[in-house]
Amino acid sequence: SDHGMHIGEKQQWEKFTLFEESTRVPLIIVAPGVTTGGDVCDRPVNLLDVYPTLNELCALPERKDLDGVSLVPLLKNPKAKWDRPAVTTWGRDNHAVRGQRYRYIRHPNGTEQLYDHQTDPNEFTNLADRPELAAVKTRLTQWLPKINAAPVRNKK
Repeated sequence: SDHGMHIGEKQQWEKFTLFEESTRVPLIIVAPGVTTGGDVCDRPVNLLDVYPTLNELCALPERKDLDGVSLVPLLKNPKAKWDRPAVTTWGRDNHAVRGQRYRYIRHPNGTEQLYDHQTDPNEFTNLADRPELAAVKTRLTQWLPKINAAPVRNKK
């Protein structure tokens, strides 16, 4: 599936950012006997979760070596408790963590951004320096990747 791209908002062009416009993609899963027509789930999930989901739906042995988790609980109940955010990486040390309400972004130079999607769905007001949101930042930063490998270079 394709998704939106920046066309000048926030002085950005194309998809080379960690803002919602660049990272949000629709995900549609139909699983006979599991999903019912018309259900919508608003929980943020990772595309890394697709493989573990298919693995469980096919009744294959559970894999403990995967970064993603099965979405089957959300397929069965779109309103189920879900505490996992969606994590996006673009380049080295450039990550976004999108929870149900907040998006946290950390750039390679250490600068941070925090947006409240409840009050600012377009991500125009950076709240990262607000002391009252320190606990939100702490909760989201624990999902940042622990290893930041360098990009793989094309040898051609």
